[in-house]
Amino acid sequence: MRVELVWSPAAGVVQQRWLEVEEGATLEAALRACADFMAAHSQPLEELRLGIWGRLRPLTTALRERDRIEVYRPLTVDPKEARRLRYAKRGERIVSRHRPKHSG
Repeated sequence: MRVELVWSPAAGVVQQRWLEVEEGATLEAALRACADFMAAHSQPLEELRLGIWGRLRPLTTALRERDRIEVYRPLTVDPKEARRLRYAKRGERIVSRHRPKHSG
């Protein structure tokens, strides 16, 4: 059975591999089957945030044909703060579609 493994070792860098795993293989078995991935990660698999098609999943999750396994890096900056910094740098005003109604 074929599954896709995607991870980002650094900002702006994405690695992708197609793996052949046995029917009924778990998420953990697929990760261990990829030598490139295992060489790039020194931390235990239990500490990684993993998902299949954008949904967090435990290592014991059974895989299905053509699943996309995603390994998530921890956020280094709060996304809201990063947006504020980008707008401040360009001198633009932050416009929100979710402003509270004016009461008065």
